[in-house]
Amino acid sequence: MSTRARIAFLKGHGTENDFVIVPDPENAIELSPAAVAALCDRRAGIGGDGLLHVVRSATHPEARHMAAEAEWFMDYRNGDGSVAEMCGNGVRVFARYLQRAGHVTEGDLAVATRGGVKTVHIAKTASGSGSAGDVTVGMGKALLPEGDVTVSVGERSWPARNVNMGNPHAVAFVDDLAHAGDLYAPPPFSPASAYPDGVNVEFVVDRGPRHVALRVHERGSGETRSCGTGACAVAVATARRDGADPAVTGTPVTYTVDVPGGTLVITERPDGEIEMTGPAVIVAEGEIDAEWLESFVR
Repeated sequence: MSTRARIAFLKGHGTENDFVIVPDPENAIELSPAAVAALCDRRAGIGGDGLLHVVRSATHPEARHMAAEAEWFMDYRNGDGSVAEMCGNGVRVFARYLQRAGHVTEGDLAVATRGGVKTVHIAKTASGSGSAGDVTVGMGKALLPEGDVTVSVGERSWPARNVNMGNPHAVAFVDDLAHAGDLYAPPPFSPASAYPDGVNVEFVVDRGPRHVALRVHERGSGETRSCGTGACAVAVATARRDGADPAVTGTPVTYTVDVPGGTLVITERPDGEIEMTGPAVIVAEGEIDAEWLESFVR
């Protein structure tokens, strides 16, 4: 990587889950874990929950096998520099960047991820609206492992629904979101065998018919402003609590899910596929100092 190269970046968020975006169609920029962590640092870098490395699938060894289905690969990194398979909020922001850059237009597109090719739909902008249309992402199917699970905060404990969206979730219905406490530390759960690698814990309250709100502790991160897979897990758990199962009734079920950073709309279809719809916003763009970034690659 030349120190004289111009390295562009953008900053975006989906329901306040925020990302550094690094466009790199030819996969020419070396982004070491240390470089990613530095870029995502909120004091010494640009700041973000994660990084979206935008590359053409054909240029990336992990995505070449998907190039015939999806031109673009979301090389997603967590804020600590580690590699991740998928990020639901991140895919929406990734699609918004592709639209802004003129690579795609409103409508359907496919995005390659380490979790497979994801279907995305960019809605048309409403007439007279100054904001871009929402983005819908196909999130796959939920698995509902059997067995009772309990989560606790302080002296309170609740039964929780075990939902797997490619990552594990424990969904607990509470009377007040304040009962979740500060969510700095992972809420204890039992039995330990239910989640050998830890779990994302969602605390949920009802807001109205098919309308809930959540707070979430994401494993490894603490409380976050939004969790796309968590919102999907909550919608499925709430539907089952309410006696709704699209696979049985043949009718899709939709829930509005308020997260601390905004609102997501989750639909479960009769075939089990789950769609998540929400905003995706690009807030800034600029240039990374190449010499500074290269210091983390050496």
